[in-house]
Amino acid sequence: MKAARSSVVSKKGTPWGTIIAVVAIVALAASVVTYYMIASAPKRDQKTREEAAAAFAPSQQDPDPSKRINGVTTTTYEGSVHVTAAERVAYDKTPPYGGPHDQAWAACNGVVYPNAVRNENMVHGLEHGAVWIAYNPQQISGEALDLLKVRVEGKPYTTMSPYPNLDKPISLQSWGHQLKLDSASDDRIDQFIAALRTNPYGAYPERDATCDAQIEPGEFNPAPPGPDAKPMDYKGTAGTQQDQGAAGQPSQPPATQPSAPASK
Repeated sequence: MKAARSSVVSKKGTPWGTIIAVVAIVALAASVVTYYMIASAPKRDQKTREEAAAAFAPSQQDPDPSKRINGVTTTTYEGSVHVTAAERVAYDKTPPYGGPHDQAWAACNGVVYPNAVRNENMVHGLEHGAVWIAYNPQQISGEALDLLKVRVEGKPYTTMSPYPNLDKPISLQSWGHQLKLDSASDDRIDQFIAALRTNPYGAYPERDATCDAQIEPGEFNPAPPGPDAKPMDYKGTAGTQQDQGAAGQPSQPPATQPSAPASK
């Protein structure tokens, strides 16, 4: 009997195939979880930053919370003053954050432009309530660049582009507001966005205008504006598209402006 039992046990053996399969499944599951945790970390971290910045959301009692953000500068600009695609504006700030601008706006719903783009197109997006993150490509790259991108990609009324020879590593613009910073990890980036992106209490001229135009903006011109550039007190070029009609309808891209999918 003992010999028979021993024979049965020896014939049964260790189920190595099953063990290997189970180990492989567990290892695969662990790798998937690990990959997910690593891949989703930037978005989870950004959610935490946005939750912390929610204290800067505007309200009737606090219509412009950016006044509580150290370093924000403000300037009052008149809206709805347009130039054509062939004209330049002699902006008073770098990057500009208000004043005359192109009749067409650059798409600004979560678009990260890989190359520097025309100021006049970007300023029009600010008039619609967008926040524009500009950065010096010689100073911001790698992880710092990724940290800026996660604040923009897929976010409504937010856009980003390199800005050659920027005097600071990072500059944030909304209509009439600017904040220049040294670090992509600065909490004031999220505070600025929370306070000013589509702020409904008069922080930008054109309420309810779209950022979905999908206009391909012109190329950035690094040369100083020439003597024919339009001054900051310019009243607009005849024949350019108006921002709003008499009924206050949201802007639409002018029919004469070429359209194309925005670069991402």
